[in-house]
Amino acid sequence: MDNQVFKIEGGHKLKGNITPQGAKNEALQIVCATLVTAQKVTIANLPNILDVRRLIEILALLGSKIEKVNEHTYTFEAKDIDVEVMASEEYQNLAKKIRGSVMIMGPLLARCKKALIPKPGGDKIGRRKMDTHFQGFVELGAKFNYNTKSEIYQVDASQLQGKYMHLDEPSVTGTANIVMAAALAEGTTIIYNAACEPYLQQLCKMLVSMGAKIDGIGSNKLTITGVNELHGCEHRCLADMIEIGSFIGLAAMTQSDLTIKNAGIANLGNIITTFKKLGIQLNINNDDIHIPAQELYKIQTGIDGSILTIYDAPWPGFTPDLISIILVTAIQAAGSLLVHQKMFESRLFFVDKLIDMGAQIILCDPHRATVIGLGRKNKLRAISMSSPDIRAGVALLIAAMSAEGTSTISNIYQIDRGYQQIDERLNALGANIIRI
Repeated sequence: MDNQVFKIEGGHKLKGNITPQGAKNEALQIVCATLVTAQKVTIANLPNILDVRRLIEILALLGSKIEKVNEHTYTFEAKDIDVEVMASEEYQNLAKKIRGSVMIMGPLLARCKKALIPKPGGDKIGRRKMDTHFQGFVELGAKFNYNTKSEIYQVDASQLQGKYMHLDEPSVTGTANIVMAAALAEGTTIIYNAACEPYLQQLCKMLVSMGAKIDGIGSNKLTITGVNELHGCEHRCLADMIEIGSFIGLAAMTQSDLTIKNAGIANLGNIITTFKKLGIQLNINNDDIHIPAQELYKIQTGIDGSILTIYDAPWPGFTPDLISIILVTAIQAAGSLLVHQKMFESRLFFVDKLIDMGAQIILCDPHRATVIGLGRKNKLRAISMSSPDIRAGVALLIAAMSAEGTSTISNIYQIDRGYQQIDERLNALGANIIRI
């Protein structure tokens, strides 16, 4: 329901253990990858979130037989796929609602020789080009057409042919789409400047377990030798690194004592070291992260005393999905921080709500904001606000939970798209969030 609202009573300190959900950004790739084979595929640790549920609904509409084993485990059998369904109004209305639906195209192009998709929706964070996907398909021999009136993307190919290609940008979903298509192409495909995020690595490992031949997993150069068909497999999604980063920021802002269980630390890249630069104490115990309650955390400076800058970059750089969380966490730190969001020009516009709450933030331009930490000298004020996208929505939730008074956040379906029952899970630790 798109009209639900969170009512948040701020000032509560949380305590206890929380286990991160399965990774949203991996799940969307993996669910689409079930279309590359006619055999049964079992996926475990799927997050029960709106975007994943919508994608499963789209696959069912296409003819995939889907069984729910439990809340987080599903089986998929895409034996009888009807690509003509893609021309239907029902399919197009569904596909428009979720950006991850674009990754249906690679598998269907490879298996069914054609695919179409309407211009997908998703977060309001600025322009998100689709060029990498379609340039890759064209390199493999597909014909591409975009109808500007209906906003429908269409590709078709009687036979995909492997080729060397250099991507114009290391797009994660673009790389995923091309890899899935190339796995069933004739000959060898080399993708240079490929994305190499852990979730893309997971997709490649899953395809290999299905019989694909992929070399260079984890690097920015992938070599895919096409095979005639792929078989079924079992796959388990990683823990969601964005949720883990969100919990770290939440614990710091609310002075909570939290332990994040089964965090998959080996797959977190520089997330832990980046939050430590804000002065947040993090204790690693096997695969758990303990964040003790901290009265104050102090932002590091450069060796020469210069202001710390945190910016996003393709993996192994800092993920853009945590820039909003880093920014809100810096509000109550001692010291100053420059946040540079390089990849999306509208992702920082939510800071006007934080300024209304009393945060000291200067929006320098669409890509940069300077946060002058309050150092706990003043509390944020409760206000009413609206969530523009998944990550900004959770950043606003963190701000509201640390504020004095009761705030409301509307448009929370944006939060539900990426965070599983976030209100219930946080309330179990001592938060006071009411869903209206």
